[in-house]
Amino acid sequence: MVEIHYFAAARAARGVPQESTEATGTLADLLDTLGTTHTETTAGGMTLAQIFDRCSFLIDGRTVTPQDAPTVDLSTVRRIDVLPPFAGG
Repeated sequence: MVEIHYFAAARAARGVPQESTEATGTLADLLDTLGTTHTETTAGGMTLAQIFDRCSFLIDGRTVTPQDAPTVDLSTVRRIDVLPPFAGG
């Protein structure tokens, strides 16, 4: 079981701050599943799948980009943080 924590626009698109799910395969597999399952949009009209393309991820505290997602095995992962770009400083 992996715990997914959504932040900012990802939270708005998903509609929940976190969820737990079975995760097998790679991060890319999980993102594809979540993106096709949850098609709601943010106030700005973006879907979760569109937001994932702009995100970075913390996988058990380790930074991962969307380009790395096909190589990230989730078999031992416990937590994923979904981090859209943040404004400000």
